[in-house]
Amino acid sequence: MDRVLNRRLPVREDTALRVVEAAERIGFHATGLLRQRVSEKPRRTFGFLLQKKDHEFYRNFAAALTAAPRQADAVQCRCIIDFIDEIIPAVIAQRIVEAAQKCDGLAVVAVDHPLVNEAIAKAGKPVVTLLSDVAAPERKAYISADSIRCGRTAGWAITRLARRTGKIGIMLGSHRYLSQELAESSFRSYVREHAADFQLLEPIVNLEDSRISYEAAVNMIASNPDLVGIYVAGGGPEGVMAALRDERAGDRIVTVCNELTSFTRAGLIDGTLDVVLNTPIVDISHAAVDILSRATLGESWDMVRSLQFPAELIISESL
Repeated sequence: MDRVLNRRLPVREDTALRVVEAAERIGFHATGLLRQRVSEKPRRTFGFLLQKKDHEFYRNFAAALTAAPRQADAVQCRCIIDFIDEIIPAVIAQRIVEAAQKCDGLAVVAVDHPLVNEAIAKAGKPVVTLLSDVAAPERKAYISADSIRCGRTAGWAITRLARRTGKIGIMLGSHRYLSQELAESSFRSYVREHAADFQLLEPIVNLEDSRISYEAAVNMIASNPDLVGIYVAGGGPEGVMAALRDERAGDRIVTVCNELTSFTRAGLIDGTLDVVLNTPIVDISHAAVDILSRATLGESWDMVRSLQFPAELIISESL
C-alpha cells in the first residue's frame, strides 16, 4: 500500500488496482488518495547521452527526444539530455555512471568497449542503446536505423550511379560503433555480390571529425585517379563535401552519406552529394521513451530487444 500511495517503487497497474479494492473493503481512510494515485500517470525522468553537441544531427536528435514525452501514454516524463564530445570509452563509461544516478532510465549513443559495457551493467537502471549497439547483455533494447539496409543501399547507389568502374572509398567514425561496422560489411557484401568489377579501398577512420574527413578525402582523391565513389558510413560528411568541392571532383565521384542536415541538403542541391540516408530520429525518439517507460514501470520484458527502422533515402529531386 505504501508503494502505491507514496510511489516509492514501481507497481504494476493490476497490482495497484487490487490494493485500492482491498483498501475500500477495509475502509482505509486514504482510499480516495490511493485511487487518485492509481489514475495519475507515474512520473519518470529519462536521461539521454548523445554525441558531439556541435553536430547539427545531434542537436536535431535532442530536439526530437525533447518532444517525444508529449506522446507518452504510460508515464509523465521529463528528459535530461547531455552530450559527450569525445569518443573515448573511459569518458563515456564515466558519464553513463553519473547520468544513471540522476534518472529512472537511460538511453545512450556509445561505442562498444568493455569499459562501456561494464558501466551499463553497473548502472542499476534500465539502459537502452541508440543508433549503435554494444555487447552488454544488461542493456534493455537497441533502437536504430537498419545498418544492413543502409550499407547495401549505399552499395546499390554508388555502383548504379557511377559512370564507370573503379575504386570506392569508405569512411567510418570508429570501428567500435557496431552499427557503422555492420553498415561497412553490408556495403562490401553488396559490391562483392552485384558489382565485383569495383575495387573497395580500406576504410578510413575519421573519428566523426570533419577536419580529418577533409584531409582523408583530399588524399584519397589525389592518390586514386580512378576513384568513382565514396561511402561515408559515419559522421564527418562536411569535410568530404569540402574536399570534393576544392578538388572539383563532385561531378565524377558518387558520394553517399548519412543524415539530412543543412550541410548535406546543400550538398544534394549543388550536386556534391548524390544520396543521403537519413535516420528516422522522430521514430527512434518515440520508441526510446516508450521502451524506457515500460521498463521503469516494472513490466515483464517480452518485447523485441532490437528495434530497427529503415533509413529514408533522399536525393536532390526529393527535397
